[in-house]
Amino acid sequence: MREVLSVPNEVAAELAAVDDGILDALRDRFGCSILLRGNRLTLEGGEEAVEGARTVLGELVELVEAGHAIGPGTVDAVVGALEASADVRDVFEDVVWRHRGKKITPKTVNQKRYVDAIRRCTITFGIGPAGTGKTYLAMALAVAALAEREVGRIILTRPAVEAGERLGFLPGDILAKVDPYLRPLFDALYDMLDADRLASYMEKGMVEVAPLAFMRGRTLNDSFIILDEAQNTSPEQMQMFLTRFGFGSRVVVTGDVTQIDLPRDQASGLIHVREILAEIEGIAFIEFGNQDVVRHKLVQRIVEAYKRHAEETGTERRR
Repeated sequence: MREVLSVPNEVAAELAAVDDGILDALRDRFGCSILLRGNRLTLEGGEEAVEGARTVLGELVELVEAGHAIGPGTVDAVVGALEASADVRDVFEDVVWRHRGKKITPKTVNQKRYVDAIRRCTITFGIGPAGTGKTYLAMALAVAALAEREVGRIILTRPAVEAGERLGFLPGDILAKVDPYLRPLFDALYDMLDADRLASYMEKGMVEVAPLAFMRGRTLNDSFIILDEAQNTSPEQMQMFLTRFGFGSRVVVTGDVTQIDLPRDQASGLIHVREILAEIEGIAFIEFGNQDVVRHKLVQRIVEAYKRHAEETGTERRR
């Protein structure tokens, strides 16, 4: 089957950008020939493949015309939305936060469900592999909630598991010692706020980044609290953390149960908590998969390969 489509010039420019990566992604996904000349696309292949490619191209055209930036990963996101019978625009047009002309939005149906769950629930767990936007989207929602005065402060925390007893050998005070473990959180914040504003927020205590050990004994009211790398908490640490939040607060817990740094005989609080809290109203668990990875396509394949290896060898962590 052969079909020729005409697309607007601005759409043709987007499709031809990034070393033809978008068209390559379409070719890989549908197994058909796609050739772009000027603003004319020629599709050739099996009937089902051509129809599928045409449908996705139609959605891409509408996204570009609506002002959305598209890339190779957008192809899988559009296909995923169509397979889930979701409106593609509902996913891509949910702007979580804007900064310096950059829009942070969900990129997959699961990410959209995650964003909706955080807005709706008091506690939300985002569990899945690296690159699925779990922490980044949660932080964007936290910054938006602070800007809209829905909360009075943001608290970001993660366990410094790798530090352990070796903290004493690192230079500086305790904050300097744990800085390498908290640095990814700072990096994401700088991506969403101007440096001067972030410094002001931190000076006023409106944004706090601290290791999990600093949470013990506190009651956190009117706060947006994010626990990152939660797979490295013990069940006791997880219980301690989940009993810290107070009135007017929201909690997001993120982690990847395939990358646990705890000893093999040490139970993970993130695995343990699913068995205990899954049925409680007001708590949501959103599971991400390799199809939600929004980094390089190769990252998706690496995630899938490790998952498959763990299943085949029986080395998957279950505690």
